[in-house]
Amino acid sequence: MLCTSSYGPLPISCPVSFSSAFIVVSGCMYPSHHWGDWNDSQLLPTIQKLMKGYNRYLRPNFNEGPVEIGMSLDIASIDAISEINMDYTATIFLRQRWRDSRLVFPGNESISVDGRLVSLLWIPDTFIPDSKRSFLHDVTVENRLIRIFSNGTVLYALRITATIACNMDLTKYPMDRQVCTLQLESWGYNLQDVVFYWTRGNDSVRGLDTLRLAQYSVESYHTTVSEAVYETGQYPKLVLHFALRRNVLFFILETYVPSILLVVLSWVSFWISQSSVPARTCIGVTTVLTMTTLMMGARTSLPNANCFIKAIDVYLGICFTFIFGALLEYACAHFYTMQHQTVDDLRRVSEENSLEVRSTAEEQTANSDTRNSAGPKENVPGQCCGLSSVKNASLRAASVFTVENPHNIDCHARTVFPMAFLVVNILYWLYYLFL
Repeated sequence: MLCTSSYGPLPISCPVSFSSAFIVVSGCMYPSHHWGDWNDSQLLPTIQKLMKGYNRYLRPNFNEGPVEIGMSLDIASIDAISEINMDYTATIFLRQRWRDSRLVFPGNESISVDGRLVSLLWIPDTFIPDSKRSFLHDVTVENRLIRIFSNGTVLYALRITATIACNMDLTKYPMDRQVCTLQLESWGYNLQDVVFYWTRGNDSVRGLDTLRLAQYSVESYHTTVSEAVYETGQYPKLVLHFALRRNVLFFILETYVPSILLVVLSWVSFWISQSSVPARTCIGVTTVLTMTTLMMGARTSLPNANCFIKAIDVYLGICFTFIFGALLEYACAHFYTMQHQTVDDLRRVSEENSLEVRSTAEEQTANSDTRNSAGPKENVPGQCCGLSSVKNASLRAASVFTVENPHNIDCHARTVFPMAFLVVNILYWLYYLFL
C-alpha cells in the first residue's frame, strides 16, 4: 500500500527519519525545505504548550503583589460632538501590556495569537465608566490583537467605538472651550490586584494632534493617573484630558453677520419721512419677524431646557432690542408729530378766541356809557375770559409732553442708535473673547 507525498508515492511501512537538511525515507534522501537548520528546541512554542497548566481565572502574580498594566491609546477619530446630549463619539485603539510569568518561553521571539483565542488567557477587566454606548468592531473578525513575548509580556489591543459623556459649560457658546475626558478603570480588581499606568506619559496618546473636526480644534491634552473610590474599595484609574476650542467663524457667518445686517436695516427707517407710515411700519415689522425667526433657528442645535444663558442668546437679544427700539422710535416720533399738530391747532383756536374776546370787550367798553343800568349780560366778558383761561391751561398741560420739533427725533436716532450698538458690540466681544 502506497501513500502520497510531495515527493511521490511512499509506502506506509517504510521508515521515515528527519535530519537537519534532508528527509530520509526508506534509505532514500530527499531535500528538506521546511525546517532548514532549525532543531526541535529552537522551534516556537505552540499555544498548547503555553496553556499547559495555565489557569485563566487567576491573575498573574497571584498572592505576590498587584499586576502592573500599561496603557496607550490611538484616537482614530472623533465622529460627533453633541451639545444636546453632552457627549462625544470616538473610535480608539486601546493597547494594554502586562507581564504574565506563566507565559515565559525560551528565545527572543514573540508569537501572535489569533484574537479568537482570547478566552484562553487572563485579560484585565478594563472599562470606560462614562461610556453611554460602545461596541467592539467585528469586520471581518473581531478587531483584537494578542501578542506574547518570550519574557511573558502580553500585548492586548482592541478597536472600540464609544459614546462618552462630556459635561459642557455653554455659557460662552459659540466662543466656548470644552474640556472632555476619557477615563479607564478596572471593574473588579482593586489596587491590591492591579495597577494602571501610562506607558509613555503624555506620549501614550496619539492621534489628537492630527485630528480634524468640523466645529472644534484640539487645543491641548494631557494624561493623569488617579484612583476611583467606590463603596467596594479603591480602583485604578487613568484619565485623558483634552481641550476643544470651538471654531467661531461658522457662527459669525451664519448668525452674527445676518443679525448685524438686520439691525442696520432697521435704521433705514430713520431716513424715511414720518408721513410715509406704511413704509416705515413695514420695515419695522419685517425686521422684527425676521430676527425672531433667526433666534429660533439658532436654538435648534442646542438643548431646549437648560440653565445656560449662552453668549449667542445674549447677542441675539441685543440685536432684537435694537430692532424693536427702532420700531418704537417711529411710534414715538409719529405720536409726537400728531400731538404737535394737535397743539398747533389748539393754539390757533385759542388765538382766534382771544381775538374775538378782545373785540367784544372793546365794543362793550364803547357802548358802556350809553347804558343806564347793568344787567346779567354785563358778565359775558367775564365768562369769555374764564373759557379762555381753561383753554390756555389745557394748552400749557399739553405742551409739557410735547416735543418742539418731532423731526429731530429721527435726526438724533441716526446718531444714537449706531453709536450705542457699536459700544455694546465692543463690550460684548471683549467680555466673551478675553474674560
